[in-house]
Amino acid sequence: MKSKYLTLVALACAGIYGIAQNNIAEEVAWVVGDEPIYKSQIEEQYSQAQYEGTNIEGNPYCVIPERLAIEKLYLHQAVIDTVEVEESQVLPEVNARINLFIENLGSKEKVEEYFRKSIPEMREQLTELMKNQYTIQRVQQELTKDIKATPADVRKYFDSLSSDSVPFIPMQVEVQVISIKPTIPQAEIDEVKSRLRDYARRVNSGETEFSTLAILYSQDGSAARGGEIGFKGRTELLQEYASVAFNLTDPKKASKIVETEAGYHIIQLIEKRGDKINTRHILLKPRVSDKELTDGIMRLDSLRSDILDKKFTFEDAAPYVSQDKDTRNNQGLMINPKTLTPKFEMSQLPQEIAKEVDKLQPGEISNAFMMIDPSTNREIVAIVKLRNRIEGHKANLRDDYEVVKKMYEASAKDKILRDWLAKKINDTYTYIEEGWRNCEFEHKGWIK
Repeated sequence: MKSKYLTLVALACAGIYGIAQNNIAEEVAWVVGDEPIYKSQIEEQYSQAQYEGTNIEGNPYCVIPERLAIEKLYLHQAVIDTVEVEESQVLPEVNARINLFIENLGSKEKVEEYFRKSIPEMREQLTELMKNQYTIQRVQQELTKDIKATPADVRKYFDSLSSDSVPFIPMQVEVQVISIKPTIPQAEIDEVKSRLRDYARRVNSGETEFSTLAILYSQDGSAARGGEIGFKGRTELLQEYASVAFNLTDPKKASKIVETEAGYHIIQLIEKRGDKINTRHILLKPRVSDKELTDGIMRLDSLRSDILDKKFTFEDAAPYVSQDKDTRNNQGLMINPKTLTPKFEMSQLPQEIAKEVDKLQPGEISNAFMMIDPSTNREIVAIVKLRNRIEGHKANLRDDYEVVKKMYEASAKDKILRDWLAKKINDTYTYIEEGWRNCEFEHKGWIK
């Protein structure tokens, strides 16, 4: 899958820039305004779709050029509306893509050999590609920004749906959690800090490159990239990390030790750009001892027994016992970050919680179990209560209002964009060469 993704990006880069460099000799298939669409562009996208196994509904030589023409209409509108996407807005993602290539292929040299382009050339090409994508998104957002869904709108939309159009909602659950973080022995913390001080000394003396130490020792997913995390704003970083990172000035030095909920870090500045900063770090996580984990399980099992004996409720205990900052003040109730509701499909829950919930009936509480905290990636101990289980069903307004509301908003936005496109097509000069016209296009008016 990774190799396929790399190949697709390579094809995209080669296609876009090969066309730009050789457009004099290119065969034009369409003209939109004063912008040509070349046959090679169409062939390039078709090859990508075939390689990826993407199904194209209809004749590819009709569908693909129409899609390219629509992109040009949006980009033209962006010029009219002075919608601009700065390079700095897409560079973090571009750098992340390139870092992923390096991670997958092993080195910058192997990436350049694979793509047959230098890293600076790849960065330039990906930046242009992604700027266009972001620009189109911004234009679409501007066109649909005034959509507001009232309950009456949602009900009217739902009532208009045919039976076949009402979606099936998979089984969902509402879950409450109480979790505690077992105490880490001070000796373990001292050992971690000692190691980090030694790494900082080796960097600051010039003995070893920070990135080398990160690759070897950091316990973070960024280790393979030499600890680099890409351009981030203050709000995208843990508060303690940001406070130190944004005060760094010397890119050759390592910071003091920084403690966050994820563990202990040392940080190195790479580059500051406006209100964003690119850093690399080494993260070490003190280990929880088996004794502390066992003690945590015994504590929560005792708490569960007290709840079952009706000494107090799960909801009463959560704010006093739980150390989960996201749920402790909400009676332990978990909120789905994708929907901002308490409803989760089983696949959306952390694996360990889903395993326990699957055994429970509504109102029941699990035995204590160990799990990895998704936000800090450290071991914690938890108990969960299944508050509610909603079996799979056809959507209805009582149980699934938010789902139907999103469907209505998507439908309303689609209508606005389709109406806009119809007018834009009508008002824009388009010409399609012979051999490319015999199509049933999704949108009317291309052939004048």
